[in-house]
Amino acid sequence: MAGEESGDLYGAELIRKVREILPGLIFYGIGGRRMRAAGLECLFPAEPISVVGLPTLSQLKIIRQAWSRLKNFLINNRPQIAVLIDFPGFNLRLAKICKKLEIPVFYYIAPQVWAWHRRRVKILKNCVDLLAVILPFEKEFFKKEGINVEFVGHPLVDLVRPSLSRETFCEIAGLSPVHPILGIFPGSRESEVNRLLPVFLATYEILKKEHPRLQGVIVKAQGLSETLLWEEARKKVKVLVGYQYEVLKQATAALLVSGTVTLEAAILGTPMVAAYRLPKFSFFLAKRLVRVPYITLPNLILDEPVVPEILQDEARPEKLAEVLRPYLFETRFREETREKLKQVKKRLGGPGASWRVADLLASFLRSTLSPSPLPPSAS
Repeated sequence: MAGEESGDLYGAELIRKVREILPGLIFYGIGGRRMRAAGLECLFPAEPISVVGLPTLSQLKIIRQAWSRLKNFLINNRPQIAVLIDFPGFNLRLAKICKKLEIPVFYYIAPQVWAWHRRRVKILKNCVDLLAVILPFEKEFFKKEGINVEFVGHPLVDLVRPSLSRETFCEIAGLSPVHPILGIFPGSRESEVNRLLPVFLATYEILKKEHPRLQGVIVKAQGLSETLLWEEARKKVKVLVGYQYEVLKQATAALLVSGTVTLEAAILGTPMVAAYRLPKFSFFLAKRLVRVPYITLPNLILDEPVVPEILQDEARPEKLAEVLRPYLFETRFREETREKLKQVKKRLGGPGASWRVADLLASFLRSTLSPSPLPPSAS
């Protein structure tokens, strides 16, 4: 069960790798396009239930539909194991149901309870049989809480591998390989794009006016609707669907949303500025709940503000342009940042994380294949 873009990516890799170890395994559940392509027997698509902040009434209705379908499947079919990937608002409720049904739970990519929602630690301890974590500081945190946990490394170390040379990429994208490139990543959710794409475009226009040779390229996440916003964007800057890692690798600097893309940029050594905006009430709640000094993963891993984080009302074009200038136009500043970002990749574990978690899951599954009584009913 995965409900977000990043979880779908990691889930697809997990399905492929586990099937090489246990070829007859069948996966049922909720996932996105990558997991479906990897062979997931999809009970409900993940895209409609991936929500940032408080869901609308229509979104709540869809989430309830997904929940009901998945719960009924668990009750009526009782799979040998439940594999939950991130998406804690949904998956921790699912873990409780699995506990009642005596279905073993393997949780991959831990909820960020070290940052907020500490009460969720109790659910993990009581309902999760094995927790596979991907951030270096998480194993010690969860072990102290009495949770069965293993650090498998981060799958992005294997996945973030651009395949094109700078010359080939620039030829495809219609860019000059000798002039600076600003990579722009406004997010993978419609709500993120609606809030940030106009701001990012205006930021680029400020910098372009000052430096006419600056080139911009926006990565539009697959699955996003083709709206008027994107029509306007194409009038001002290159827009590519796909090529995310190539854009990150070849960009002089990146302007991006806070999320998994910050870690992908760090792995590739790309200097970046991260911005985020939430609805005011959602941000108010987040400020009261979040207990960590940073919101981007590179900063959390390094425990220092290597990536500037510009949030809410501060995330306006003039401010973003001001922070981006040295990354784009000052070579020494940019190279110093690249050196710091190298430490992020080192701390994420070596290559092979997807194989390690697949092997861990296969071993855990084998250990559960003993005869068991009929499951109790879940209410």
